[in-house]
Amino acid sequence: MPADLAVIGLGPYGLPLAQAAVAAGISTLGYRTGPEAGSLSPAELRRMLSGGFRTAAGPAELGRVRTAVICAPTPAGPDGGLDLSQVEAAARTLSAHLRPHTTVILESPVPPGTTEEFLRPLLEEGSGLRAGRDFHLAYSPTRVDPGNRDFTPATTPKVIGGLTPACTESAAAFYSRLTDKVVRARGPREAETVQLLETNYRHVNIALVNEMAVLCHDLGVDLWDVIRCAETKPFGFQAFRPGPGVGGHTVPRDLTSAGRSLRMVELARQVNDQMPRYVVQRAAALLNEHGKSARGARILLLGVTYKPDLADQQGTPAQEVAVRLMELGASVSYHDPHIPSWSVLDRPVPRADSLYEAAADADLTILLQQHRTYDLQGLSVKAQLLLDTRGATPTGAAHRL
Repeated sequence: MPADLAVIGLGPYGLPLAQAAVAAGISTLGYRTGPEAGSLSPAELRRMLSGGFRTAAGPAELGRVRTAVICAPTPAGPDGGLDLSQVEAAARTLSAHLRPHTTVILESPVPPGTTEEFLRPLLEEGSGLRAGRDFHLAYSPTRVDPGNRDFTPATTPKVIGGLTPACTESAAAFYSRLTDKVVRARGPREAETVQLLETNYRHVNIALVNEMAVLCHDLGVDLWDVIRCAETKPFGFQAFRPGPGVGGHTVPRDLTSAGRSLRMVELARQVNDQMPRYVVQRAAALLNEHGKSARGARILLLGVTYKPDLADQQGTPAQEVAVRLMELGASVSYHDPHIPSWSVLDRPVPRADSLYEAAADADLTILLQQHRTYDLQGLSVKAQLLLDTRGATPTGAAHRL
């Protein structure tokens, strides 16, 4: 049975879109582009299947949809740029079955110019059709915030930039079925650059507070109290909070595809990349202050995912923190209610079964991720030493980053 929509790529960008489409009553077909990191709970999967979602039996089914949205992952490549190989594979697969009047939308994070200069030729060469004349082509930046219950695809405005005005309107007509507000960009390059700006805005501001965290520790200033006070300003300030590093699927990047670079973004990347090292330095210093050495110390890591209350470990700083602690000779274990097993350097890391007993036994407990299930007041009482990298514990209950 033909579907209205094909979501090509069922990872962190595609699955939320497919869920939103099914919830809106749109007949949705899923097509995998490779081993993807997106995941659904059994309850979410049941809701999608009961709503008519199904995965494609083969690529030929892509030729029987009205709208195809490419959501293939674009991880960082060896040269630091984005790897577009899965977008290319998705485009080639779709182009072989593309029919006239189909609306094709790219949602993967890509450098400005990708929709016109990279995706368009692949679709036209493979299909024999012309974008803007025989089929519609547009870009829409993904605005997925996994685990955020306040801002879902249905309540988050969608930006659309089409190859032609007709392409924009066709894509807008589709997204208006999913969200309360559609914002039309001048074209695909502008829409692609929206993604660039939004991603870099987050990383630059996190880098600022990460540097402030280091400075405030040296000055003996409580940064968390500073942020609490600063965020009462009703204009000109948005609160960001420091942490052990920045993870996730959308990485900071510059305009290297156009031969340009953003110096501030590169500096922010350097600052954020140093945070796992700083956490380990603080851990070693805390142990030393209490007459212990990092070598041979029992260290418990709490929360090894990149985001609270999710099982996603993409880019999690916990990996580097664990590696650096092991290099110092520490005995590392972990606890995370969402991660049943964890390996670092191809070696399994022992998982603590009893959280309170493990915290009491460890020389140092490091909170890397603030999962909702953690009783931080209770942990602060049980732990011999607690380093809180998220500012989540009550004032005075732990050593904060």
